[in-house]
This record gives sequence, structure tokens and C-alpha cells, in this order.
Amino acid sequence: MNGMQPNQENERSLREIVDQYSRYWYLMLLGAVLALIGAYFYLKFTTSYYSTSATVIIKDENSGGGPSQLVTFTDLGNFADRIGSSDIENELAVFRSKRIIQEALSALNLNITYENIGTLKDSELYKYKPFLVQYLSFNDSLGKKTAPKLFFEALSPLEYHVEDSSGNINGTYNFGEPVELPFGKITVLPVFDNGKMFENFIGKTVAVAYRDLDAMALGYQKNIRVVNEIQNSNVVELTMQSPVPDKAEDFINELIFQYNKDAINDRGQVAKKTSDFIDSRLEIITRELDSVERNKEQFKSSNRLTNIEAEAQLILENASEFEKRQFDVNTQLELANTMIDYMERSSNNDLLPSNIGLEGGDITESVNNYNALILQRNKLLKNSTAKNPVVVNVNNQIEGIRSNILNSLKNRTNTLKISLRDLNFQEASLNSKLSRVPTTEKIYRGIERQQTIKEQLYLFLLQQREEASIALAVTSPKAKVVDKAFSSNAPVSPNKPLIYLGAGLAGLLIPFLFIYGGTLLNNKVNNRYDVEKALKNTSLIGEIPKLKKGEEELIRANDRSILSESFRILRTNLQYLFINKLNTAHKANTVFVTSTIKGEGKTFVAFNLALTLALTGKKVALVGADIRNPQLQRYLSNDSQDKKGLTEYILDPSLSVKDLQAQSIYNENLSIVLSGLIPPNPAELLMESRTKDFFDEVREMYDYVIVDTAPSMLVTDTIIINKLADVTLYVVRAGFTDRKLLEFPEEAIDDGRLVNVAMVLNNVSMNNFGYGNKYGYSYTDERKSLFSKIFGRN
Repeated sequence: MNGMQPNQENERSLREIVDQYSRYWYLMLLGAVLALIGAYFYLKFTTSYYSTSATVIIKDENSGGGPSQLVTFTDLGNFADRIGSSDIENELAVFRSKRIIQEALSALNLNITYENIGTLKDSELYKYKPFLVQYLSFNDSLGKKTAPKLFFEALSPLEYHVEDSSGNINGTYNFGEPVELPFGKITVLPVFDNGKMFENFIGKTVAVAYRDLDAMALGYQKNIRVVNEIQNSNVVELTMQSPVPDKAEDFINELIFQYNKDAINDRGQVAKKTSDFIDSRLEIITRELDSVERNKEQFKSSNRLTNIEAEAQLILENASEFEKRQFDVNTQLELANTMIDYMERSSNNDLLPSNIGLEGGDITESVNNYNALILQRNKLLKNSTAKNPVVVNVNNQIEGIRSNILNSLKNRTNTLKISLRDLNFQEASLNSKLSRVPTTEKIYRGIERQQTIKEQLYLFLLQQREEASIALAVTSPKAKVVDKAFSSNAPVSPNKPLIYLGAGLAGLLIPFLFIYGGTLLNNKVNNRYDVEKALKNTSLIGEIPKLKKGEEELIRANDRSILSESFRILRTNLQYLFINKLNTAHKANTVFVTSTIKGEGKTFVAFNLALTLALTGKKVALVGADIRNPQLQRYLSNDSQDKKGLTEYILDPSLSVKDLQAQSIYNENLSIVLSGLIPPNPAELLMESRTKDFFDEVREMYDYVIVDTAPSMLVTDTIIINKLADVTLYVVRAGFTDRKLLEFPEEAIDDGRLVNVAMVLNNVSMNNFGYGNKYGYSYTDERKSLFSKIFGRN
């Protein structure tokens, strides 16, 4: 019966596992439904978050970042754009900086929040508020602006009630009047421009909280996401999640505005510094030009000169090219000396004038880089100290570039001096040609040359000042808005499909885990597979169902219950075991019923088996051989319970079986022989020869002899008399017998202490009955309960 192939055992094991969980489908379905209902209420009362994003392009020099009006003033340097060679990551850091975020929060007054207090869920009011609370002053001596959460209730368009959670504030005031509270002074102004919004909030509670800007900036700093989505580009995307989409959109737009404002301020610093420098030089040049013009006037008056230039016009025309070169050299020398003088008088913290006309692109580029580093260091110092490694590194770069600029200017000055010396030498040659020109003409010519130099330098500085003023006045945003802030139509958190999916899976998984945990922790025998796995070479010939409360425990005539059918199957299977005993010397009709321990139902099985055999018209004797714990007397009438039993038969040779037998009240074909008095030495008593004589006699008198014996593991009684049995039914109780106890019958059968053993599984639940109870056990027309009709359970 148990000679299964390995693949069959594997198939059965898989089928058992599937059936073990599928039979509880109704629990999993109920768990999934409850979990989905819980998910619905969770989503209903959980705050939804929407995604808000905006896209900008950080302008650089190549993309035309400056205003179009300044294209002709490119000699002025990087006034129109400060990004230059700066890394895009630096600009992302500016967007994320606490300073810029705090300025945006302050501009929108987002540190004052309004909430509509609901019955189950509070909702924030942003776009449409019934009133505005203005915090006029605070009484904190430490300078911290703190205020408790206030709860307002508009009583009418004229007055309101306010209180806090601690009870320190509780009063009714008029709208618009300043109110002195313990923490400071406030004013509440009603808002009537939202239709009937104010009227809808009369009698409702609105909570107003004043939050610290620093703490809010840190929170927004963690929430906002600023990334350069497209590699090798200046496209920046700003994204954040918020339960109030309008609030998030306003914040991101204001953040972009504050970023552009900060960039414009940085550009203005360079332009203003250059303009201040040009103004100071104009004052000096103006004084020098006035001095030269006065000298010219005095010289012409004292020498009574009018138009002496005409006398040397021919020579001057030939020397015009020379004079132009000499003028250019003097101009460059004057500008270089001026720049050196300014740098020696200024500190490392001052910006340098950008390209005031000096020739040589290397000096102009160095000055632009120097100014960019000064601005970068100043920005870093706003959020860090001078000892920050980044600041120290920038200072070192500034010092190096400043030294290079100064050296370049000095080298340039030396070169110009050499050029000027060469030009002077050529001038001396020209002067020799003018030896016929009067000495006064030479002096006058020198004065006029000085005047021309000063005038042209003056005009040049005026032009540069005008360009710097235009650069200061005409500014463009650094961040070009590609897409203004917009929010998603559907919430991104919580994710409804994911929540429902997770809830459904959890609803299925939790019952599964409980079933799995119960199975894992259950060390009891549950079904026939547990018995067959432990006792592979022993047949299991019967399964007795678990009785429900109030069900009849005994077999009746014409009984069609599952219990009666199970014993009929046991009776049939027992006949096949008797066939194998036909060649024995005695009549094969004796069945011993035993178990491992007390409580496994051996007496119940023995009596019902005897009743089942008696219902066939056969004469059946039920013998109580459990002489230590007799139980069969409960199946006799009160008059028959005092009859002598097996122990008296063994001790008194004069007694016969007829003297012991008692008629059962349940069936006329069933006789019961009690175990008798409890002896002091049960094991020794059963070893007497009269024990064998008893079974020989009773076997001849009855068609079947069913013997209720003692538990085999607890006492040795059954082992002693087991050789007298034709078949030994070993009872195991489902849900009661520990699996480890099955090792005892296995060992007893293997070493021959128990012979001719067949297993009977008692108290089997309908879920574990047979091979999964797939087709049902009883062949009856039983009424189903309402629960069974709903869930389709047998």
C-alpha cells in the first residue's frame, strides 16, 4: 500500500502543500477584502502630494547671456554675464542654498500657514483664505520670532475669537484692530475678495501657525530637487512635492526670481566698482587738463602768439604718423601706471576695473578671472568661514592672479618706456629738422601735445563711464525660464495603485503567513500523510472523522453519518487483513486495539468497531484488556457494571467466559467482557497461562473478538499479550498525537514487539480527511449550513 515511487511521493507532497493553503481560500479572500477596505480609508484620510516642476536655462557667454544693448561694449568685460567658466554645479548649489530659499519664503510669507480644522482631516488653506494674520511685533527678549499655534473662529464680518492649545490665549476681538497677546502683537484682516469664501468660514475653526524661517528653509532645502537633467547642457529642472500645488508653484517661481535677482546684484557690483574707478580718474584728468589749458593760454599771451602752427604745417604733416604713435604709447603708459597705482593702493578684497583700454588681451582676461574669483569667494563667505578649504583655495588663486596682473602691468610699463625712448630719439631727429622753427613754436607744440593727450584720455574715460552705467542699468535674468512652475494633475504620493496592490497582497499574505506559521509550529499528526511518512511499511486502514459538538459518538442501526461510513470502511479493510490469517491454527477473528498514550481514542474506536461488526449480524465480543484504566463499563447498564471481568477469570479457574459476558444495551449481537478489578500486578497477571485460555475460549464463542488494550508506550501490558492478536489496530489521534510519538510504533513493529499492526487515524478534521477531501466522504443528502452555502464548503 505504501510502496510508492519517489516521483509519486514528490507529487503527493506538492499536492498536499497546495491543498493545505487552497482550502483556506475564504480566509485569504476575506483578508484581501479587509486590506483593500483599510487601504481605501488610508488613502481617504492621508494627505496627497503633487509633483511641481519648472525648467530654466542658465545662460552663459556663448549663448548670449548678456543684454543685446551691451554687444558693442564687449571690451567692458563680463559685465553682462557672470557665469563665464563657472561650473553648472556651482549654480545648482546657489539654487539649493538656504539663503536663496529663505529669501523666497520670506517674500511669499510662507512661514505663516493656515489650516482648516476638519472632523477627521485638516487641510491647508493657501490661495483662498478667509482672513490674513499680520504679526506686528514679538516680545522675545532674545530676538527670536516665536509664536504658539493660534485657533481662530470668525464669529461675524466684524469680530473673531482666538485661542491657543495651552489656554493662555482666549478672547474675542474685532477685525482690523491691533491685539496684544502674550508673545507679541497681531492684526487680523478679513478677506472679502473671494466671493462668499469668508461667509463659508463663519463658525469654523482655522489654525494659524508662525514658523521659524530658518527651520522652514532647511525643510524646503531637503524637499526641493535641482538637477541638470541633460548632460553637457545648461538646462536645469527644479522639482518638489507638496500637498498644495499652488503653493509649490509660487515658491519655485519665486525661487527662480530670487536667483536672478542675486545674479543681477553680483553683476552690478563689478559694474559699479568700474564706474567708481573711472569717476576718480576723471577728476584727476580734469584737473590736469585745466592746468595744461591754462599754461597754453598763459604761454600764448606772454609770447603774443596767434596761429604759429601754419608756419610748421608742412613739417607737422610729415610727422603726423610719428605723433600718432607717440600719443598711443603715452596713453598706454599713463593707463598702465594708473592701474599699477590703483592695485598698490587697493586690497585683495576689492574688485579691479575691467578693461579700461589697456592693450593686450592677457591682462584683460586675468582681470576678468580675478573679479569672478572675488565674487565667488564673497558668495562662499556668506555660508562659511574664511578657514573653509574651498575659501582658502580661492584666496590662493586670487593672490596668484593679482600678482600675475601686477607683474604683467610692470612688464608692460617697461616695454612702453623702451618704445617711448625710441620715439623720443626719433623726435630728436625730427627736431633737428625743425631747427629753423622758433623756440617758442617748440614750446607751444609741447604744450599743445600735452593738451591733446589729456583731452583724448578724458573723452575715452567719459565713454567708458557711459558704458559702465549702461551695464549697471541694463540687466537681464541669468536663468531663462523655459517652463514656469506647473503641477501634476494626479497626486504622486501616496501611489494609489501601489497602495491597493500592496494591501491586496498583504491581505493574501497575512492569512498565508498565519497558516504557514501554524503549520510550522504544529508538531501534531494532522492527516494520513503524516502517519504514512513516519510508518512507510505499515498500512493505514481507516480514518475516523472529528465529531462536532452535539454529534452522536456511537454507531446506530441504519446510520448514514460520516462516522458510520468511516467505520464501515474500517470493517471492510479489516476483512482483507483476516484473509491473510486463514492458514493459522486457530480461528482468525481477534483484533487488539491500542495506542501510544492515553487519550488517543482507542476505547472509542474499539467500541464503535464492535458495533459496526455486530450490525452485520455477527456475534461480537468486546473485551476490556486495559486492566489499569478500565473504560468499557460506561457502555453497560448499571446492573451489568458489577460483573466480573478478565482479571477474575485469570485468578479463578472455575470461571468461564459465559460467567463474564454482559449484553450490550446498544446491540443484541454485542457482548462486553469487562477488565475486572484492578490488580496490584497487572503485567504479571497477564503473563499467566489463563490469559491465553481466555482468548482461546472467547475466540471460539464469537465471530469477532475486539480487545481494548492499554497504551503501548506507557505500560507493557499490550506488548505482553500482543502475540495473541490476529490484527493489532494502532490508534493515532489527529491534532493530539505528537509526530515524534510515531517513532515508538515504528520501533516496536521493527523489533517484533507489536505484530500484525495496522494504523487507524482518529479525530481527523474534514479538511484533512482522506486525500484532501476533494470529492467528499459521505454519500448522503445532508443539509448545508448558511456558511457552507456562501463559501461552498462541505
